[in-house]
Amino acid sequence: MSSQRILEPPQELWRAGARELAHGVVERMSVARQALAEVGQFLAEIESRGPMELFGHGSTAGWFAETARITPKEARDTLTRALAVNEGRNLDGTPAPAFAPIAGAAAADGELGHQHLDPILTVLKKIPAEASTEDRSGAEQILVNLARHAGPQEITNIGAELLAHLDPDGNEPKDDDLPPPSREVYLRKRDDGWWRLNGLLDPEFGARANALFETWGQRRPADEDGNHDPRTPGERNGDALFDAIHYAMTNDKAPTLSGDRTTVVVTIPLDTLTSGLGSACIDEVTQITARHARMLACDAKIIPAVLGSDSEPLDIGRATRTVTPAQRRALNLRDHGCAFPGCHRKPKHCEAHHILPWGHLGDTDLNNLCLLCRYHHLVIHGQSGWTVRIATDGRPEFIPPQYLDPLQQPRRNKR
Repeated sequence: MSSQRILEPPQELWRAGARELAHGVVERMSVARQALAEVGQFLAEIESRGPMELFGHGSTAGWFAETARITPKEARDTLTRALAVNEGRNLDGTPAPAFAPIAGAAAADGELGHQHLDPILTVLKKIPAEASTEDRSGAEQILVNLARHAGPQEITNIGAELLAHLDPDGNEPKDDDLPPPSREVYLRKRDDGWWRLNGLLDPEFGARANALFETWGQRRPADEDGNHDPRTPGERNGDALFDAIHYAMTNDKAPTLSGDRTTVVVTIPLDTLTSGLGSACIDEVTQITARHARMLACDAKIIPAVLGSDSEPLDIGRATRTVTPAQRRALNLRDHGCAFPGCHRKPKHCEAHHILPWGHLGDTDLNNLCLLCRYHHLVIHGQSGWTVRIATDGRPEFIPPQYLDPLQQPRRNKR
């Protein structure tokens, strides 16, 4: 059983800086997880001896609920989790191996909490009985390694892929004859620059749209500070629709209008583009931040209209793709999707990111590019403290903020 450290909070938290506050939360979360893992070890021992013999109680979960002053369901869930990750004893007194020993060891080290253990155990319980011990252990190791840097939803997503690999059986659905679709979609621009979308979707279109929202509109994993995705379902659906349209617009096989692919014009002062401070304008109407404009410059099909100090046009560029199709294929082969550690978004959901910004004369070549999903693209362009570079072997690696890792050891996506 690991030794427990008691961490005293600073006397005056209001004096603490951002790094000290973040480090304090991360360190105490580890201690709290270690403590909960030890509670699980106690519960597993109580269950193996028998709660009736020890305490005169009919069940360990019932005794725990009364002792800890928690709900019966929470007590049952905690006990079930403890029995799965800790070694027990058979009726004859011989040791009974844990169902998920690798996950249990990581929990005892303070690396995993119940939010990670629950989806891991859910996946492991669905592995077919005929799977080999090596396959089962390998799947658990993959999930535990992922959980050290990812949230519950990512664990669930990768778990589904593992299960599909271990149990590929399934019948393909049969297509039924459907009547010709009748679809109506209306898009109207408001006076304030926003657009209103409404329409009527046939069953097939509606099902596909719903699947898109469920897939691309999933909640993002909690960030490094433990904050959960604050978006409403409607906001997540809106972001999913944006991602789908962006993917369609940047696809090499996208249809053209008068021989040209769909484009937007971004107007921005030269000093705003280089400094990243201020605002830009899309299609002469809608205002966006300079930071957003610089992100668009990474991998969007835009016409840059750069203005001087007196708003005179200095340069109106041509609508050219910043990253060529050949470079994009090379990025797909090298990064296999979003390169951010722990992310598993596929290449088709990613954008090409300039490590040295395009506005700072960053070159458009593989040594200055990496693939990022839209969420992590915003993270890198924001104030998160994460940075990215190309390592000596030609692959991208990410430097975490100091509060997350005081040594700032480079991390990679271990896809």
